[in-house]
Amino acid sequence: MTKSLTRGSPAKLIILFTIPLLIGNLFQQFYNMADALIVGRTMDVNALAAVGCAGTVMSFIVGFTQGITSGFSIITAQRFGSGDLDGVRKSIAASVVLGVFSSAVLTAVSLPLTAPILRLLNTPEEILDDANAYLSIIFAGTVVTMFFNLFSNILRALGDSRTPLIFLAIACVINVVLDYVLIRYAGMGVAGAAVATVIAQIVATVCCLVFMLIKLPITRVKGADWRASLGDLAPHCRIGFPMGFQSSIISIGQIAIQAALNSLGATSVAAYTAAQKIDTFGTMPMMSFGITMATFAAQNYGAGKVDRIRKGVRQCLTMSIAFSVAVGVIIIIFGEALTRIFVGPEETEVIRLSHIYLIINCSLYFLLAILFIIRYTLQGLGKSFVPTLAGVMELCMRIFTALILAHYLGFAGASASNPLAWVGALIPLCTSYLFTMRRLLTEHDPGRGPDDTHPEEAPSAV
Repeated sequence: MTKSLTRGSPAKLIILFTIPLLIGNLFQQFYNMADALIVGRTMDVNALAAVGCAGTVMSFIVGFTQGITSGFSIITAQRFGSGDLDGVRKSIAASVVLGVFSSAVLTAVSLPLTAPILRLLNTPEEILDDANAYLSIIFAGTVVTMFFNLFSNILRALGDSRTPLIFLAIACVINVVLDYVLIRYAGMGVAGAAVATVIAQIVATVCCLVFMLIKLPITRVKGADWRASLGDLAPHCRIGFPMGFQSSIISIGQIAIQAALNSLGATSVAAYTAAQKIDTFGTMPMMSFGITMATFAAQNYGAGKVDRIRKGVRQCLTMSIAFSVAVGVIIIIFGEALTRIFVGPEETEVIRLSHIYLIINCSLYFLLAILFIIRYTLQGLGKSFVPTLAGVMELCMRIFTALILAHYLGFAGASASNPLAWVGALIPLCTSYLFTMRRLLTEHDPGRGPDDTHPEEAPSAV
């Protein structure tokens, strides 16, 4: 069921949209964490380190697919907010065409370079083969990752954050079951975890597609819609590709940190992997608020309700920052216990290092809360340059951390890469947001309140 976010209380709509999105993102992380959890508990620390090392490299490609499909769906959301249903179908068609092209290029480039990249990153020999096997299987399934993200983002652009949650939950269950079966009983090891991930994504992708075709007439692309002109493709490229590159740029910084960690040994890699899994769970609610603001801003921008966007940003910042402080304190207190979920109690050094990471990162979660909301709001407004610039700032900070701090401060220095990256990204993001909102408010009718009712301008539920 589609839903317009251009009418009603912004805070209420944001919460209602974010809750299923948050649950879905938590499922997504549990889905990703299942590989590390089952590998770490059924195999050994080296296997866990291999999954962690592979995950860092994998984020370069997976992050690009998530970024590019999010960018495509912003055009869809803007057209839905303006009531242009023909434009929605053309946007979906253009997104599919670009998704096929992009996934083909990514697969062709990534597969031959998997082993050389791992060696370039000084991956320890004891985990190199497992990391290479895991990555090769994941990269072979890039087209599935692309279209699962694309269909999920299209549904969210139309105001439906619940349906992707259902299919993600199904995929998560399948992934966990297959992980255990393929690793424990089929003897496939780390490669089995990758196979389980791809199969689960295939099921979720098919479910999304069938749902859209049966339940949402607005998504049934017609013959004429497929004949996308350059004009239809251009706006998607203008927003989608910079968002994809932005995610990849951030991943390059993470790869630099991974290289620094690899030089510290498998114990540091395992500790960082476990801490990152916990950290990701803690940051998911903040990311969920941010993703909500992308759809909220895009729909309201399409409807011409700029002051309503500003009100939504303020209310969302209040909620997200409050949460970030609370969850940061909880994770710091229970950090060591949480790490023991991934490794046995005898791995005392892994547990100690993991807790150092969590203390450094969780104490500054409020910066990340602000970053997510401002970045996604700008993207929802169709701004691609500054968020990409912010990604470059993050890259510079992570490279500085990898070359300088990790060298002199060891694991603690590497753990500081995230907070430093957040600070670097916030400078251009906040500056751009203030100037962008001021400009948009002067371009639109300043007498129009945040909840002025113009029902004819917003699409009704389909």
